[in-house]
Amino acid sequence: MKLFTIFGDPVSHSKSPIIHNSVFLKFNLNYRYNRTLLKDGSNLRDLYFELGLSGASITVPHKETAFKICDEVRGTAKEIQAVNCFVTEGDKIIGYNTDIDGFLDSIADFTNISKVLIIGAGGTARALTVGFLNKNFDIEIVNRSRERLLNFSNFNIKLSDWNNFEPSNYDLVVNVSSAGLKDESLPIDKKILIDIFKNSKYAVDVIYKKTTFLKLAEEMGLKTRDGSMMLVYQGVRANLLFTDGKIAREDIQKEMILAYNL
Repeated sequence: MKLFTIFGDPVSHSKSPIIHNSVFLKFNLNYRYNRTLLKDGSNLRDLYFELGLSGASITVPHKETAFKICDEVRGTAKEIQAVNCFVTEGDKIIGYNTDIDGFLDSIADFTNISKVLIIGAGGTARALTVGFLNKNFDIEIVNRSRERLLNFSNFNIKLSDWNNFEPSNYDLVVNVSSAGLKDESLPIDKKILIDIFKNSKYAVDVIYKKTTFLKLAEEMGLKTRDGSMMLVYQGVRANLLFTDGKIAREDIQKEMILAYNL
């Protein structure tokens, strides 16, 4: 049996086992996928081999650590410098990032986007920044502290912390922070968020539920989307890697959407 898992903290909420196992079962593969709570990212490599894994997903807050411990990094993960997918090749860990393609697939029906605000400055923010720049979007990132913004200093984009942020007009506002994951908190002060939404068209939260952030956006007339479709689409790309192309992408996508009940 081939074993797969998702590493993260928190991780009990993850729907990844549902969508990946649905594909494995549908196509009679002797594969299983579970969850692994990982508090200390410095143990990631040792634990990966200890568990005898053939592959894994990596979620917050370990994506940057995952990048550093790979034996080889392929695709956009090199530029992003964050990894959300491991595959074992021999005695090596090969790292990939499926976040940006998954995100872009999930908002394919959003039109006329040119200016984007990203709230948060972790590994997902970096993935989106790389993807958005490749599409020539004008990007701004706002984060509570200045420290994490230093990780984006090599990009030619506007960076703001809460103290110096001045809202502008944005076509798309994306929350990649963990605010709203376990409570009703917002990723930035409500008054500021209202100012942001006044002149925006779309709002996306990568958390896969209707957060307070999205509820406020809907109240103000924005078209919204939670992270469910991103989860599915990035999962499709990860599953292609896990199964080494044994199953057609369309078949994986169909099964995952059915399993997630989207």
